Amino acid sequence: MKKYLAVFRIRFTNALQYRAAAFAGMATQFAWAFMLILSYTAFYRSNPAAFPMEFSHMVSYIWMQQAFFRLYTAWITPDDITVAIETGAIAYEMVRPIDLYNRWFFQITAARIAQAMLRCLPVLVVAFIVPEPYRMSLPTNPTVLPIFLFSTILSLCVVATYTLLVYITVFYTLSLRGIRAILGALSDFFAGAIIPLPFFPESSRAVMELTPFAAMQNAPLRIYSGNLAGMDAARAVVLQVFWAIALLFVGRFYMGHTLKKVIVQGG
Repeated sequence: MKKYLAVFRIRFTNALQYRAAAFAGMATQFAWAFMLILSYTAFYRSNPAAFPMEFSHMVSYIWMQQAFFRLYTAWITPDDITVAIETGAIAYEMVRPIDLYNRWFFQITAARIAQAMLRCLPVLVVAFIVPEPYRMSLPTNPTVLPIFLFSTILSLCVVATYTLLVYITVFYTLSLRGIRAILGALSDFFAGAIIPLPFFPESSRAVMELTPFAAMQNAPLRIYSGNLAGMDAARAVVLQVFWAIALLFVGRFYMGHTLKKVIVQGG
């Protein structure tokens, strides 16, 4: 475990160095947050009772989504892993006395946590000081915060294991662009990144909530905002645990099967 923690620490430290990118990202998150909130405001003013989420819940959902954008978004992938596969440098990784799947998992999680830390605090500060009704509020029930944190950790695990499946596929496609575009669009749509899942028809939403995509940002954001509570929140967390474990086993099997057939050409 020490070697994997060392990988995590090195990757975490390296990711913290990209402050200029973080500042640019924060500007993007502010712009998207205000744009989305103002867009939904126009709809809510017409008939607030017609929507499945309260406006205050929607505001909290959007602010938290933008604050932890780098943590929840599945299509964001570190380039160094892709380059290693595409150039054949993966051969050096394979001869090291370290499990490649575990190494990549810690690299991915470290980069996401570091990038989220650089961006989240300014976004959250602004979210709590903007005037009503655009201000994000804390949960009324104090037990929501620990559940939200646990759900966020599970969400990170699901996103990381899902991202690893994308990387393993690059061994066959030799390019990340196509597979990232397809799977990234699917994950954004079904995870509630574009439209929150409660806005979908009941029959569609019931199916979408069972997919691994709903175990990404949908669960923690709705738990924090108050849209998921009680048994519904517990059910969402259980599904997150299931998908984190299922994707882990599928990924490890897929990785083991793939590495047995890897051929590195050149010299």
